[in-house]
Amino acid sequence: MLLGLSIFAGLAVLALSLLVSVKTIKSFDRFVSVKGLAEVEVAANRVIWPVAYKEIGNDLSSLYKSINDKNRVIIDYLKSKGLDESEISVSAPQIIDMSAERYQSQQSTYRYNITSVLTVTSEKVEKVREIISSQSDLLQKGIALSSGDFQYTTQYFYTKLNDIKPAMIEEATKNARNAAEKFAKDSNSKIGRIKNANQGQFSITDRDGNSPHIKVVRVVSTIEYLLRD
Repeated sequence: MLLGLSIFAGLAVLALSLLVSVKTIKSFDRFVSVKGLAEVEVAANRVIWPVAYKEIGNDLSSLYKSINDKNRVIIDYLKSKGLDESEISVSAPQIIDMSAERYQSQQSTYRYNITSVLTVTSEKVEKVREIISSQSDLLQKGIALSSGDFQYTTQYFYTKLNDIKPAMIEEATKNARNAAEKFAKDSNSKIGRIKNANQGQFSITDRDGNSPHIKVVRVVSTIEYLLRD
């Protein structure tokens, strides 16, 4: 009789323990997954500006001399505007021999078409933008820069992402928690600890097509919160 009572008591304790375990496991199954957005506008801190122009003619040696002279004029002009010579690089001229072009529809007046490219790479973004807006000054020096060619598009970059990452992650996490708390309130629950978190990928894009020097930095974090009654 005593043995039977002992076995019954043991089974009762085991059943109660299992019930508590099941409830605990089940509570861990209840969670909400939310996304938090953080977005900020920043000014680009690096610019790459290809300064390109063309020369045409029939005598290569004369063309090379003209290009070297004009390159010097451009470099001196850029330096007078506040750029350092170390921020300016000169590429080898790109030469097209028009007489060797298979698809030339008609005989060209000039045999050679040469493109010279100087590249400005600088962190003086606003200064470079000012120079670009006044580059017509070079026309007075006999130099017409190429424009509208996709090969020579000015590019702007933001390279200080690590400086703003912590604050953006904090903002994204805060926004995600606000969303989770709203969900919990609507479902008569409370937010528990974080079950899982994904920081998300940072993206840097132009604010718009007319302002490539203004960037939008964006991150979307995904966070799972446990729910409890």
